[in-house]
Parts: sequence; C-alpha cells; structure tokens
Amino acid sequence: MADDRARAILARLGGAANVVEIEGCITRLRTEVRDPGLVDRAALQKHAHGVVVAGTVVQVVVGPEADMIADDIGDLL
Repeated sequence: MADDRARAILARLGGAANVVEIEGCITRLRTEVRDPGLVDRAALQKHAHGVVVAGTVVQVVVGPEADMIADDIGDLL
C-alpha cells in the first residue's frame, strides 16, 4: 500500500519536521531536508531502488509511483 510506503519513507527521511520540500519527478522523490544527518540511508534502501544524497537534497528512486508517494507524503506533512 502506497500510504504505508509513504509513512516508512517519511520516517527514514528524518520525519515530517525534517522535510522542507518533497516532489515526485518521474521515478524519484526529490526532497530537501533540514538535517541530512537524520536521513537513514540504509533503511531507505529497503523501500527504494536507490538513494542519492547531495547536501540537503535527497533523491529516493521509487519507480513510476513517485508522484503518488509524494502526494501521500505531502498529506502526512
């Protein structure tokens, strides 16, 4: 279920308070976080095809359901 996946991804991004912005982009969740040290990359890998972190930008590769998951996470914020 996408909502459960969205909750899990949000938690591993450091929680709602750590997420500044999130958007779906084809196959990725493009996210800006306040503190990249709170991002649990290893745990995110269990819910994604890949994770790329560059400074405060975190891209989570989730596949074609990225927009739906981004919307679900937006609802949780």
